[in-house]
Amino acid sequence: MTDDAFIENRTFEEIRIGDTASVSRTLSEKDIQLFALVSGDVNPAHLDADFAQTDFFQRIIAHGMWGGGLISAVLGTELPGPGTIYLGQSLRFIRPVGIGDVITASVTVTEKKPEGCVLVLDCRCVNQKGETVITGQAEVRAPCEKVRRPRLALPDVRVATHDGYRRLIEQTQDGEPIATAVAHPCSAVAIAAAVDAAEARLIAPILVGPEKRIRAAAEEAGRDISGFRLVPADHSHDAAAKAVALVRAGDAKLLMKGSLHTDELMGAVVSAATGLRTERRISHAYVMDVPGHPTPLIITDAAINITPTLKDKADIIRNAIDLAHVIGIAAPKVAILSAVETVNPDLPSTLDAAALCKMADRGQISGGILDGPLAFDNAISEAAAREKGIVSPVAGKAEVLVVPNLEAGNMLAKQLTFLGGADAAGVVLGARVPIILTSRADSERTRLASCAIAALLARAAPKAAPGLPQASA
Repeated sequence: MTDDAFIENRTFEEIRIGDTASVSRTLSEKDIQLFALVSGDVNPAHLDADFAQTDFFQRIIAHGMWGGGLISAVLGTELPGPGTIYLGQSLRFIRPVGIGDVITASVTVTEKKPEGCVLVLDCRCVNQKGETVITGQAEVRAPCEKVRRPRLALPDVRVATHDGYRRLIEQTQDGEPIATAVAHPCSAVAIAAAVDAAEARLIAPILVGPEKRIRAAAEEAGRDISGFRLVPADHSHDAAAKAVALVRAGDAKLLMKGSLHTDELMGAVVSAATGLRTERRISHAYVMDVPGHPTPLIITDAAINITPTLKDKADIIRNAIDLAHVIGIAAPKVAILSAVETVNPDLPSTLDAAALCKMADRGQISGGILDGPLAFDNAISEAAAREKGIVSPVAGKAEVLVVPNLEAGNMLAKQLTFLGGADAAGVVLGARVPIILTSRADSERTRLASCAIAALLARAAPKAAPGLPQASA
């Protein structure tokens, strides 16, 4: 092993006045977020770019003690190193430290006190311009015995900020809440979802279901529903039918699932006589906010179409492209997923992918850039795509992932959620109005994001491009 693989101290006897050591670190946004997480210091001057622009320094700056931490790192790892005990530290903050600044923290021994092996050290942090940002003095007890240990590797740390959902919700704040028929909100979770979305000015709920059960659920949730319209219904099937009827009558512009089963609600939606069908195939999409991924990922379909046909997949893609446009992706990159990236007659999903891409070439599917078949790794990882020699405007950059069937979509979304820390906001597309699908396992953030996406879709519908589904007779 090389010397860099070890960490070694300097004992009190080895140290001389004038000895010095330093470490350098470039401040990143992640550093600031991690320091705030560990310390609990959520001062908006360090975390909120909009606030910071109005503050004294007009930019996000590091916590002062982040620089102090660099000084501690020098003392604990370089001079004196392992075995050092902090006795005291003074600090004076001269200049702010911003994202991208390269800070060098150095310590210099100025005094040795033999009794107790005490050292006094001058401390200084300077930026890449040579400007001093922090000065101070440390007093430590230096180790008396030699220590040489393997340098431990630090764990990989991922910061999950979910800024994508925050931006989606912010896009809705200029408009009025959308009238929303909430079908059978007869659990505390369902009531909370509706009330939270109303308080966020995303929706104006119309609560449809058995009145006693709705009021009991509101009491259990501790939420006030006195300001909402309540439409009585006998049971969940009746609630679904009456919620759909409110949409058909124009009283509601959105439909929201309460505490009934998805198939009960969708049964009312797809009814030939009284439902909300259009010329488009109805499909489901998750807008995934995946920690560490630069853009939202749209995964479709994970809840409605069990084994979609080629024709179904064409509509599923059209629905997903329209959704992508509404959330701000002008020309979404659509990856049609399979297990491999080549067409194989024994894998029907690869044949569908090839046909769908040709349909896009001929203008039958427009508004996005399609490629497939692509395996999942080649769709989202540019490195994986390069390794396979795939040259494509979509490979490694996909924003829409079209899965072969419901099972694949459901498993992919839930793996990202429960193993990858992602949030999955669900919406049903292709009906006369967007349909908000939430789950009992959803966080408040996810439920609000689902409502925000649906609200954006509803507001876009009157001025939508010709491809957006319109009501059929």
